Amino acid sequence: MTRPPDYVERQALNDEVHARPPEPLRAPSRVSYLALLSPPAARAEERACVAALCERFGAPPPSPTANHHSADLRDFVLVWERHSEFVRYTFIAPAHVPDAPWDEPPALSLVPPEWLAALPGQVIVATHAILARDLGDRPHGEIATAMFEGNLLIGCNVAGGAAFACTDFRIHADGFSRLLIDDRGLTSRQAGRTLQRLLEIDTYRMMALLALPVAQAAAPFVAECERELKGIATALVAAAEDDEPALLKRLTELEAAIAGRSGDNEYRFSAAAAYYELVHRRIAELREQRVPGLQTFGEFIERRLAPAMNTCRSMAARQDRVSARAARATQLLSTRVDLTRERQNQAILRAMNRRADIQIRLQSTVESLSVAAVTYYIVGLVAYAAKSAAAWGLPVNYDLAIGISIPVVAIIAALGLRRVHHLVAHRDS
Repeated sequence: MTRPPDYVERQALNDEVHARPPEPLRAPSRVSYLALLSPPAARAEERACVAALCERFGAPPPSPTANHHSADLRDFVLVWERHSEFVRYTFIAPAHVPDAPWDEPPALSLVPPEWLAALPGQVIVATHAILARDLGDRPHGEIATAMFEGNLLIGCNVAGGAAFACTDFRIHADGFSRLLIDDRGLTSRQAGRTLQRLLEIDTYRMMALLALPVAQAAAPFVAECERELKGIATALVAAAEDDEPALLKRLTELEAAIAGRSGDNEYRFSAAAAYYELVHRRIAELREQRVPGLQTFGEFIERRLAPAMNTCRSMAARQDRVSARAARATQLLSTRVDLTRERQNQAILRAMNRRADIQIRLQSTVESLSVAAVTYYIVGLVAYAAKSAAAWGLPVNYDLAIGISIPVVAIIAALGLRRVHHLVAHRDS
């Protein structure tokens, strides 16, 4: 059927809704999960590691532009997912002891250790999970002893009661957390989604908490900036004009330091807020149902994670406030400095006007003297002319000619000088 051409990104945008689908699971299964902090620059290296493992087991490698790949490697399934700040590896293998799947080695034991050691990045979450099938009404204490070293459990029924999930949110001696899901009627897709949500809750919780050390480290700096800003504001009240440049230098240096620190922390705080929101969404998607004697995932995480996120939000707000205060103080002090400069400029202009007035008066005096000088020289020429005429025998009174020429020459010189002034003034206008 004939139709207009597709938008160049139509297929990619449409397929985004299908990105990173959960892997179908069937109980009983063993799952090992790794989330590694890794910069975007390591994406090619990660893809190469996944491709090498796939080729080792004869499975198709990921495409050169892929950020997600699932491969069946005979004894286990590998799921690789690349995110903006971290990368996730999930290893899924069947369990062969339905009544006690925790007695079997984890799925990660099937992965070549040298391949694991070569993965780029740093572990932020490591979890061994078990998807069991209908463990019955086993006491929570028995489950805690068998799988969680007797630790206090956090758990509830999930997926509308189709499964029971629990964990202790602890890192055990092997460096892994542990998670148990008891399948009581999940479909394979539901099981995959449930496991994915539980793992994402832990991952996004840890990613959100990356901002907490940043907030704690920023607290002394912000407090020092607040004290410095208060000291500058107090000094500004009684500052003289000579003190203003030094205060402005202190204030601009402080503002630059605050801006630099805020720029370093802003992304981490905004990312923490986004991860915190994702944690809440994933908990809501679990459709929790309380089990007597256990704290739900939502209650536990909200009680422990909310104060940390409040600390981060508070520190971000303090940074913004101290930055705004420094900007206002800088603007105020800059205005004072500008006014001081304007007064200094006005004083300079007044001094220049006085000097110009003096120069005009001196110039007028010089011009008056120049009229006298011109009159003197021209009258001297007239005197020579009268003497010459008398010597030729002309009836010229020498003294009378000089006397008459003096006022005439003076008037003509004064009028000429006035005419020159008029021409110059007319040209300037």
